[in-house]
Amino acid sequence: MEVLREKVEEEEAAEREEAAERAEWAEKMEKMMKTAEVSREESVLTQDELRDLEKKLTAIEIPTPAEYSIINKALIDVTKLPASYTSNSPKEEHLLQVADNFSRQYSHLCPDRVPLFLYPLNECNVPKFVSTTLRPTLMPYPELYNWDTCAQFVSDFLTMVPLVDPLKPPTHLYSSSTVLKCQKGNCFDFSTLLCSMLIGSGYDAYCVNGYGSLDLCLMDLTREVCPLTVKAKETVKKKEKAMPKKYAVKPPRDLTSRFEQEQEEKRLQEIRNMEEKQRKEEEERLLEEEKAKPDPLHGLRVHAWVLVLAGKREVPESFFIDALTARSYSTKDDHFLGIESLWNHKNYWINMQDCWNCCKDLIFDLGDPVRWEYMLLGTDKPHLSLTEEDDEGLDDDDDVEDLGKEEEEKSFDMPPSWVSQIKITPEEFETRYSNGKKVIQYKKAQLEKWAPYLNNNGLVCRLTIYEDIQCTKVLEIKEWYQNRADMLELKHINKTTGLNVDYFKPGHPQALRVHSYKTMLPEMDRVMEFYEMIRVDGLIKREETPMTMTESYQGRSDFLSYRHINFGPRIKKLTQNSAESNPRPMVKITERFFRNPAKPADEDVAERVFLMLEERIQLRYHCRDDYITASKREFLRRTEVDSKGNKIIMTPDMCISFEVEPMEHTKKLLYQYETLIQLKNEEKLSRHQAWESELEVLEILKLREEEEEAHTLSISIYDTKRNEKSKEYREAMERVLHEEHLRQVEAQLDYLAPFLAQLPPGEKLTRWQAVRLKDECLSDFKQRLINKANLIQARFEKETQELQKKQQWYQENQVTLTSEDEDLYLSYCSQAMFRIRILEQRLNRHKELAPLKYLALEEKLYKDPRLVDFVKGFV
Repeated sequence: MEVLREKVEEEEAAEREEAAERAEWAEKMEKMMKTAEVSREESVLTQDELRDLEKKLTAIEIPTPAEYSIINKALIDVTKLPASYTSNSPKEEHLLQVADNFSRQYSHLCPDRVPLFLYPLNECNVPKFVSTTLRPTLMPYPELYNWDTCAQFVSDFLTMVPLVDPLKPPTHLYSSSTVLKCQKGNCFDFSTLLCSMLIGSGYDAYCVNGYGSLDLCLMDLTREVCPLTVKAKETVKKKEKAMPKKYAVKPPRDLTSRFEQEQEEKRLQEIRNMEEKQRKEEEERLLEEEKAKPDPLHGLRVHAWVLVLAGKREVPESFFIDALTARSYSTKDDHFLGIESLWNHKNYWINMQDCWNCCKDLIFDLGDPVRWEYMLLGTDKPHLSLTEEDDEGLDDDDDVEDLGKEEEEKSFDMPPSWVSQIKITPEEFETRYSNGKKVIQYKKAQLEKWAPYLNNNGLVCRLTIYEDIQCTKVLEIKEWYQNRADMLELKHINKTTGLNVDYFKPGHPQALRVHSYKTMLPEMDRVMEFYEMIRVDGLIKREETPMTMTESYQGRSDFLSYRHINFGPRIKKLTQNSAESNPRPMVKITERFFRNPAKPADEDVAERVFLMLEERIQLRYHCRDDYITASKREFLRRTEVDSKGNKIIMTPDMCISFEVEPMEHTKKLLYQYETLIQLKNEEKLSRHQAWESELEVLEILKLREEEEEAHTLSISIYDTKRNEKSKEYREAMERVLHEEHLRQVEAQLDYLAPFLAQLPPGEKLTRWQAVRLKDECLSDFKQRLINKANLIQARFEKETQELQKKQQWYQENQVTLTSEDEDLYLSYCSQAMFRIRILEQRLNRHKELAPLKYLALEEKLYKDPRLVDFVKGFV
């Protein structure tokens, strides 16, 4: 870590020195431009004076700063690169000659245009043609199959280094493999890597050498809106006007004064006009502040980007990709001021169209030789679409054959790329950012990105939205998380209202989907949304205030859809005042139900209300088809016995009913009594469920506090580097294999070697010596078995004596011992008994195996080829 930190500090120091040099050089250029403008305004020179001034200016040599090298010698040894980096093949040499000839012809025919960017130097200072620097590669990651994810990876993985001379292309163009190892590069390095990945993924992509705006060249996004802040446009459905019914009731006559209405509308219109004027003035002021300062080098700054043509990979329309920011632009965008040339891995084209209107009027038909001059003829270039008249002129077979022969004579195949295979390791793909973090500054917003598992809480992205351009006052904060055990995915904090919203992926223990709150204290304003397919009770939403709780359900067998509980003030108690021991009293419970098609509408309850304080129960049934009213009932919930213990009989005044069709059937008193008894039981059940909901809220809040404190991260079983269980299992397996190997080595050891070493070297064994070796080996092994048994026995006796001493100490001090001392004593006794049992088992096993081992060794000695001839008579 210290070596890495030193490397990072050295790179940062080099970047600061380079930035200071660039700033000093830009300041000098700006002063020179201002001086030239002032001198041009103050005086008008004659032709002779202009010639003299031109001679003086041509004699001045402007020192150009040296090319900045992105190669880190600690990471890349240039001398160990492949041979294709340090030399050119004959075909590449031929290509360089063709390119040089093409460049001289172009300079002769177009002397007013800048030299072409054809064969810059690579990291080994060897000239390489730009098309051969592209290495089409299909990455083995499904996330990099599309252009947007490819561009985002390149933008995140690499660090931008500005061009040393903003008016000229770089003198060096490094290979993509070197750029990936260094993790930094200029716009040409970015575009080369991205174009290689896009061509490998099947896109018709090209590297573009042109001119861009100041913001585009310097990767300045402070005047751009962050894409994460752009909200999707909501389609507003127009309300269909209801057709007036023929027999509809006429509305009452409007008796309000039209004059007063007109005066009120005029007053409101004046207020709106004043507010609109203030809003426009504020917008103009903000636009003036945000307006960029004029760039003295506007239209001259060199930049490189990627062009993707329509056709392949179902691309409907051609577009630009800025590899520095991974943003896509239209080919008519104002950021792109002109194109000099473009190339892919097969050919090189020069733009022959006028760029007076930036790139808005350019036509990207690369098969048109009038608009695009290509360098190589024999490559698979797009052909110009011909009209019918042109097709008629090519009907002659002889002309076609002559044209084909001419093309074959002039054709030249592009040599293969000299760049080694582009590889991105899984660790690099996961880490992505340089040092694991990247910060992007947008207009009134700041975006921070981290690699997964870099932060202990799983934070991978944070978007901070500010109120002002200076980014001093925070409005909102959005944080994205990954690999959280609590399935937290997004946290949205509104600093203005103080509202916090947590979004969860499926898999939370309480099936949470969204949790909106201002504080984690119970019985406060909050909204909880759940995954309805996971919960057994079908709860999808719960809203809570200090005095109410509202729950929404879906898919229940009892067709419950809504429950609203009103609470009264809590009764103060002298004992514990927690929410569990002293719940809030329930005043009113309102429940609504979906339509049950198995029941008639008059018997299917749509809404029921339990009024606890008034001891009333109100029922409203579903409405019949083609009816505008529904049946209703209201029960007076009295006690079953009075103060004297007499049983109260059901009376008609205890149920007030409204029947839609009273003549069809009239409910008798017995039916009303049974319904009242059933409603009482359902009221108890509803109150119990409401109480359980309160407890569940407390449980969820407690769980969320524990999760926020622990913020445990989940690790895949396939991630062997981070998964501790997998790591321990792998280490245990390696340890077992190592022990097995040691056992095999020990089994292969020569058991006679210590005794043979006592004899003179080279002397042949005699019968007496062989017998003595056998007896010494057996006696030595027998003694070692006895010593091992004595050692185990000594340890067993020592543990037994210590346990007896501890038991005696406990008997003597039993009265004065504390509970902690007793727990320690019991723990010691348990461990001591465990050790004694193990020693006893080892001793018994040793006694059983010792004779067998002795006999096995004796058999080996009799079969040993060195002793077999001398000990045959003793078998």
